[in-house]
Amino acid sequence: MAAGQKLGNCRRQVIFLCFLLGSLWETGARKIFYSVPEEMEKGSFVGDIAKDLGLEPRELSERGARIVSRGRTQPFALNIRRGSLVTADRVDREELCGQSAQCMVGCELLVEDRMDLYSIEVEIKDINDNTPRFQAEELDVKINENAAQGARFGLPSARDADVGVNSLHNYQLSPSNHFSLFVPTGDDGAKYPELVLEQALDREKEPLYHLTLVASDGGDPALSGTVRIRVIVLDSNDNAPVFTQSSYHVSVPENVPVGTVLLRVNATDRDEGFNGEVTYSFQNLKRPVSDIFYLDSHKGEIVTKQSLDYEKTKLYELEIQANDGPGLSGRAKVVVKVEDVNDNAPELTVTSFTSSVPENSPPGTVVALFNLHDRDSGENGYVICSISADLPFKLQRSLNSYQRLVTEGVLDREQVSEYNITVTASDQGTPPLFTITQLSLRITDINDNPPSFNQTSYSVYILENNPRGSSIYSMTARDPDSEENSHITYSIEGDIQRDYVSINSETGVLYALQSFDYELFQDLQLRVIARDSGAPSLSSNVSLTLFILDQNDNAPEILYPTFPTDGSTGVELAPRSAEPGYLVTKVVAVDRDSGQNAWLSYSLLKVTELGLFSVGLHTGEVRTARTFVDKDSLKQKLVVAVTDNGEPSLSTTVSITVAVADSIPEIFSDLSNLETPKSSDDSSLTFYLVFALAAVSCLFFIFIIVLLTFRLCQWRTSRLLETTNDYVGGVPDTQFAGIDGVRAFLQTYSHQVSLSTDSPKSQFIFPQPNYADTFPSIQSCDKKEPLSSVRDLQDCKDEESAFVQVSLTLS
Repeated sequence: MAAGQKLGNCRRQVIFLCFLLGSLWETGARKIFYSVPEEMEKGSFVGDIAKDLGLEPRELSERGARIVSRGRTQPFALNIRRGSLVTADRVDREELCGQSAQCMVGCELLVEDRMDLYSIEVEIKDINDNTPRFQAEELDVKINENAAQGARFGLPSARDADVGVNSLHNYQLSPSNHFSLFVPTGDDGAKYPELVLEQALDREKEPLYHLTLVASDGGDPALSGTVRIRVIVLDSNDNAPVFTQSSYHVSVPENVPVGTVLLRVNATDRDEGFNGEVTYSFQNLKRPVSDIFYLDSHKGEIVTKQSLDYEKTKLYELEIQANDGPGLSGRAKVVVKVEDVNDNAPELTVTSFTSSVPENSPPGTVVALFNLHDRDSGENGYVICSISADLPFKLQRSLNSYQRLVTEGVLDREQVSEYNITVTASDQGTPPLFTITQLSLRITDINDNPPSFNQTSYSVYILENNPRGSSIYSMTARDPDSEENSHITYSIEGDIQRDYVSINSETGVLYALQSFDYELFQDLQLRVIARDSGAPSLSSNVSLTLFILDQNDNAPEILYPTFPTDGSTGVELAPRSAEPGYLVTKVVAVDRDSGQNAWLSYSLLKVTELGLFSVGLHTGEVRTARTFVDKDSLKQKLVVAVTDNGEPSLSTTVSITVAVADSIPEIFSDLSNLETPKSSDDSSLTFYLVFALAAVSCLFFIFIIVLLTFRLCQWRTSRLLETTNDYVGGVPDTQFAGIDGVRAFLQTYSHQVSLSTDSPKSQFIFPQPNYADTFPSIQSCDKKEPLSSVRDLQDCKDEESAFVQVSLTLS
């Protein structure tokens, strides 16, 4: 195991040398973040684009920098003259982001000459510019005067378009001896005001109260909205109805027509509103008296429902009760005296009656047999029998005075399950008399309707990681048949689906046989069959789609940096001369969840030196926050936490070791301190060290050759410049930049490697990161002013040490 660790460390040293060369060729995009309050006027300053890009304001115009629109009105614009990002119009956070807790507006900056694209994110911060508002300015609350003390009555909630501390904060009620305010907080965090009754009410003393409800937000200064509340005290029922007479008497002939109003009773109630509404009803009324008289519950009118027969009953005593809304009552007696006339109504006798017939009975099925008789003779004894014309029945004359009631047409129990058939028998007298008989016929069911679902298909949404055996949905089918014909059993079609879901055959409740995993599959197609218990049974089916919803059950996974599994430590490198913002490394992580559960944020959990490094919240880029000082350790250990946006959130940490050094010997010295304990096997280490030293030597000779070539070109160019009066032409300034004959294409990023001739050893120097599209200008020997001519450069060559800068770039 120790030998493997030693071999892994040697390999990382070789990889680092390759990374040292390859890092000079890498370029990347940059994200810029600003934060501004809302409601800023048009043209307000947002951020210094030129400064953040390391450019001069004029360079933005020269390079054709512009804001790229995303197909909608862009709230920001670029001030080319000042090199800053400004507002294109007044910014309204509520219009852009609504009630979102965080409002981020993005745009892109395009530098045309090199087609470089920069992402700009602007956070719009909320200000307290919206007042809490109620839906209405006035509200009526009705409370009964006998309401119990402590009773609560809901009040309308206010709405505030702002978020956070600027949103709705509290409610206040105007002072009152009878009422107070209670404001509970719901599960969603919203506050719902309730009016609490503190003292008993008396409508006779004070029927109306005026209150004011004030809603305030938490801004500074706080804004508020009001609603006027009018409390109306309702009357309680403390008076019973009273009839105008304790008893009523009326006399009618026995041949009075059916529907004749015999009498109208009247009762009054001194209460108001619902408490004073009086309705009438018969009390202790039995058949056949109830079949003869009808009482209008609102008008108090007593109406005949059947013919009166003096021969049967000469006197009727009816008891009528008057009830108000809540239930108080008063009673009166009504005496109906029947006056005799010389007539007899026809007699209708039901000889045979079938109370039920199946719905598939053919037309002509006999339902009932009637016998008709009238004690009168002649025309007065001739009886005619009839039924309603809109019923699927008809009457057929039979032997002598008998008639049959038979079916006519098709019966459908699902349309009409029971018929109340009124059979009327009337004579031919003047005036004619008649008899009415009511028949109730029940239609029995046959299994002629299959079960049916309310929808053609169903969609169910289920959170993953559900408990095994839990109920996930309830399927319900309807069968218009009855009894066994409507008894439905449920089943699922397909063997694969049965492995995941089962259904209760009686209730239709679906149960999960397994815990679903969104990362394995996102939906499940089922077909549910509903079958009745008829003979033969009928069935129908419907498709059911189970959509699995994601939960935050996967922690972020670190893709980079990846370290060996043998316990050794990975190393990232940073030059001691790095300026603030120097990109040290980038943590790359993924989350197998989806949606906001996979939104990742990065933060520093532990550092060796506080304030030395920072990590991009959303990019994961680890950059220097300040310059290195002598007291900073050459080995910096960082712990970066990667957290997702789930609820609850999950996180993963990664440890990063950063070696700080300006030269290769320092780097090797630092790396050797990070090695694991030595083992007896040194042959492999010697091989890799020899290989590394050979690579460094080759690199040194390459730079010597390049240095000599550049020096020769400098000398030749200086001679040419002297003969041409320091004039250089033929190449546009926007395409090349050169000093003393050394020219290179403009690039976005450049790394400088400096070689000093007065040092016995070659020394590699890590430069400051340069994000401009130009080379750094050569400084004079005293570092006061840039060199303006070849002659000035020649003067600097006389110093003991000459410092030559070579820029290697790759677009």
